[in-house]
Amino acid sequence: MVCLNTFIAPTIANIENNELCQQLQQIVDQKTKPLGALGRLETLAVHLGMIQGTTTPQITQPQIRVFAADHGLTKHGTSAYPSAVTAQMVYNFLQGGAAINVLARQHHMELKVVDAGVDADFANSPFKDHAQLLDYKVRHGSRDALTEPAITAEECLAALENGMDVVKNMAGNLLIVGEMGIGNTSAASLLLAKLGDIPIDACIGRGTGLDDAGLQHKASILTQVLARHSEAQTPFDILAALGGLEIAMMAGALMQAASERRILLIDGFIASSALLAAERLAPGVAQYAIFAHHSVEPGHTHLLKLLNAEPLLNMGMRLGEGSGAALAYPLLQSACAIINEMASFNDAGISGQNS
Repeated sequence: MVCLNTFIAPTIANIENNELCQQLQQIVDQKTKPLGALGRLETLAVHLGMIQGTTTPQITQPQIRVFAADHGLTKHGTSAYPSAVTAQMVYNFLQGGAAINVLARQHHMELKVVDAGVDADFANSPFKDHAQLLDYKVRHGSRDALTEPAITAEECLAALENGMDVVKNMAGNLLIVGEMGIGNTSAASLLLAKLGDIPIDACIGRGTGLDDAGLQHKASILTQVLARHSEAQTPFDILAALGGLEIAMMAGALMQAASERRILLIDGFIASSALLAAERLAPGVAQYAIFAHHSVEPGHTHLLKLLNAEPLLNMGMRLGEGSGAALAYPLLQSACAIINEMASFNDAGISGQNS
């Protein structure tokens, strides 16, 4: 699937099908309700049908994969929390104590944690054989992007390929990619600035809770990083120079999932940055995306615009982990139920709208 210095993206089928779209719209319009009365739930049902290529969309065995990695750039004080928190949160996930664990249990979604590049050795921990921990570690954290590429070309290729492998071994037809990585809002901001040609100041937020001075310092560091890697121009080179291991692995997972016509339920800022990278590497991936929520991270607004996306929720969230996507998941269940189970005017013997 990959060879050195050249990423061969999986084939992404175009979901556009005018005949199917018309059939889906007709089914929705004939339900026992005024035209358009269910609002975005109707367009969501049509989109799900288009993704799956059927008039009876269904969700089976929804999956959450939380990709975790550390970032060398945090040595410059770009985060309010120390890098050690990444591994500590992985332990929290494996003990079932994080927000995404709670939401996964509530909605009966399988959750696994992918070690993409955490700066810790889980093989020597009590969790080394934990059923929810998947070892795809490329290296112990990315490098310091202020002085060198965050990851090498070889490491970027490995991360993309590993992300694809995670999905190949996965059940179900819906994927949520979550993330954990102290410093990954910096990587996401850098990717957005470079891939979207957006001023870095517009891409930067407070992440884990920086104060005003911390935010100004973060902007200064990221400006220098962009200048350091001005020669990176292709999506692959940009991802390697600026991105993190978890973001690259998420991009690989999203590409593979789209190639298998799985539904991509996209979380917030970091997940959307991975989707942007995936879309630039394999145009067409974003067709399979349902955007769960609008993060309060400033850069997410620009990402949504770049991806022509309208998220389902706006809850003032910025946690990551896939939490916003898990929260929006019941809306997709409802959209499928409406198109499959709600009676039509003919079924119910009810008169339709006057012509």
